[in-house]
Amino acid sequence: MAGFPGAHAERSDADYVVVGAPLDRSTTYQPGTRFGPGRIRAVAESFEDYDHHTDSRFTALDVHDHGDVHPGGDVEEYLTFLEGVVGDADRDGAVPLLLGGEHTVTVAAVRALEPDVFVCLDAHLDLREEFGGDPYSHSTVTRHALSVAEEAVILGARAGSEREWERAAAADVTVVPPEEVPDWDPAFDREVYLSVDIDAADPGFAPGTGTLEPFGLDPATMERVVRTVAPQAVGADVVEVNDQDDDQAAVLGAKLARSVVFAHADARTDR
Repeated sequence: MAGFPGAHAERSDADYVVVGAPLDRSTTYQPGTRFGPGRIRAVAESFEDYDHHTDSRFTALDVHDHGDVHPGGDVEEYLTFLEGVVGDADRDGAVPLLLGGEHTVTVAAVRALEPDVFVCLDAHLDLREEFGGDPYSHSTVTRHALSVAEEAVILGARAGSEREWERAAAADVTVVPPEEVPDWDPAFDREVYLSVDIDAADPGFAPGTGTLEPFGLDPATMERVVRTVAPQAVGADVVEVNDQDDDQAAVLGAKLARSVVFAHADARTDR
């Protein structure tokens, strides 16, 4: 498996650790998220090294690619192991960046990093207790995150069950609808975990995802959010990319993953 293009640092020297998490077990429409990490790495090969927003080069940043953590038969065991990998990166002083894989992998990272705020770009609320009897369905991620984080901010949400919308009305959840995301400005100054579910994008931009939902975000809006939130992030992920399109979703996901690193590193330099 080829590593993330531009990642070259040894693990001991890394400021950022890329971890592939190709879990693909609970997708409700289009499967294929097991191919997400590989597709994201492959398409990133075409990107310019230089980022004009931060006047920096990706290859000048200390990024290490851990490779993929492959799932076994039991999802709870897998999440526990993945939590350990993410926690190790954090303890070594690096910012973990997960490449999914279905959104369930986010649960492991949030448990490992214990952020104050869970910020998620997502078409769906993901506040279910379970789906089809599965308490670790990809549609339960925000609920799991709220067992660790003090609050959740869901940007671009436009779908959920009646009970999910009722739960979303509680004080610890903020839902920003797609039409308001371009003007959204974070009002917190605490540690954040940033999760990018690629289905936050309108399917016209990223059809290669499991559960498509029209009337979503445009890529420029998503990048603005990522670059705004990344400086406060203790970890991040890009999830729900599959192989069911011509790599539109993977290209967007790869670009947003790099934007996390560029924006976080730039803020670290300014401190």
